[in-house]
Amino acid sequence: MQAKSESIFSKFYHNQIFWPLVCLLGMILFNFIVRPGFLSIEIKDGHLFGSLIDILNHSAPLILISLGMTIVIATQGIDISVGSIIAISAAVSATVIVNGGSVPAAIIAGIIVGLICGIWNGFLVAYIGVQPMVGTLILYIVGRGIAQLITGGQILTFTNKSFIFIGTGYWFIPVAVYIAALLVFIVCYLMRRTALGLFVESIGVNNNASRYSGINSRKIIFSLYVICGILAGIAGIIICSNIKSADANNAGLWLELDAILATVIGGTSMAGGRFYLGGTVVGAIFIQTLTTTIYSLGVAPEVTLVVKAIVVIIVCLIQTDNFRKYFKNIKKRNKNSIDKEAASI
Repeated sequence: MQAKSESIFSKFYHNQIFWPLVCLLGMILFNFIVRPGFLSIEIKDGHLFGSLIDILNHSAPLILISLGMTIVIATQGIDISVGSIIAISAAVSATVIVNGGSVPAAIIAGIIVGLICGIWNGFLVAYIGVQPMVGTLILYIVGRGIAQLITGGQILTFTNKSFIFIGTGYWFIPVAVYIAALLVFIVCYLMRRTALGLFVESIGVNNNASRYSGINSRKIIFSLYVICGILAGIAGIIICSNIKSADANNAGLWLELDAILATVIGGTSMAGGRFYLGGTVVGAIFIQTLTTTIYSLGVAPEVTLVVKAIVVIIVCLIQTDNFRKYFKNIKKRNKNSIDKEAASI
């Protein structure tokens, strides 16, 4: 029985999700020590309330764009335009609502925006052959300008309760969490229960070999950027409905960097190949927990990004095998020196 339990722990220890989970639990433990009420969850009016619930709610958009970022990075690509796609999607959805459109029309419009942006990025990268960083940089720069044109340079506010319910509503837990969970399930099913995930990893390892083996790599890469765009569009709808407005300047600002960090923390290599969607979800929740922690500690806004960067660097180092081996070697050398000293005495 003991050997079996050790075997299970050994498998879990070598699983890619182990260290992201350890870091997340460490961050939660730190919050609990600093704020004893951090883990408390209570029911009010049939809804769950608490810091953990708030973190899950606010991490929903980040989880969505991180999933898209993960599958794109798995093919040695990247999409730095997701923040701008969020801004455009939010601007279009808010415009539909402000002009008296229905909630389904606003949702469909936001998703279509993400679809079009994904098609644009995918076309440039997969069929034109533009480098992913450069191809998505175009929309990264132009996207917020497009969003500002749509909103007329103003912050659009609205009071449509049905639309606001998407980002702020509760069905025992926040509606945004249900949306994120559903899309995580769909993406995981596509990537792990169909041949698509195998094709993605094959392209990430060696694109030329995959093409010679009969895989239509262009079509696969194109479809991944489309999926990434759609997920960013949905994230834009959630953010827009949560803040009850569309702010072309700030909606989704820097979220593309958080998505990349969540992907890397989750264990997916920027070099492509194997990817870990579960680790990405944990990484996204960790990033949101870190952000919430920084704000709750009253860290000055001008040093917030510095603190965030330091913590992320530490987490990435902890996950690195070479870094852990280095400390194991130091520990072994210290033990050997102590044994030698004891033997000489």
